[in-house]
Amino acid sequence: MRSTEEFSGDRTTGHSVPRPDRRRLLALVGGAAATVLAGCGAADDTPDYEEGESVDADGEERTAEETTAAAALAETELNDGLSPLDDLDIADHGFVVEEDFRRATVQGTVENARQGRLTDVEVWVRIYDDGDALLGRYADSIGDLDPGERWAFTVIVLESLVEIERYELAVVGRSE
Repeated sequence: MRSTEEFSGDRTTGHSVPRPDRRRLLALVGGAAATVLAGCGAADDTPDYEEGESVDADGEERTAEETTAAAALAETELNDGLSPLDDLDIADHGFVVEEDFRRATVQGTVENARQGRLTDVEVWVRIYDDGDALLGRYADSIGDLDPGERWAFTVIVLESLVEIERYELAVVGRSE
């Protein structure tokens, strides 16, 4: 049985509440410290997004058939199992309005400057409006990229041209 000194009253309910003893306090502080330290040692898998150009694009909107075709090819699921890698570089990029069903695209080139082969390489693009609200996230991917090889990517964007103000992009992958 505990003594009354180990309890204090809860003013709102009138119930007795156990006072934290030294062991509980040390366990709480130790657990919190371990959690904080564990987070400090973890690798940062968040890619650094590179700013794209401002988009001032004109063009006709997609027809219903073109929208269906673009939606079938646009990659909207990003592979969260991929990470930023040193020496996987975006050589160039730009916003391009195509005259076909794709319309709004971000195109460029990625280079594998690593010594080893890469698998599951993706370019991730985030699209924003003029109020800096995120409109959508899109990707393009390739299975393998050998050392020194360059890959020309095309990310299909489903947003309307009149809504798009800017984009940013990052490249991620997995090494063998």
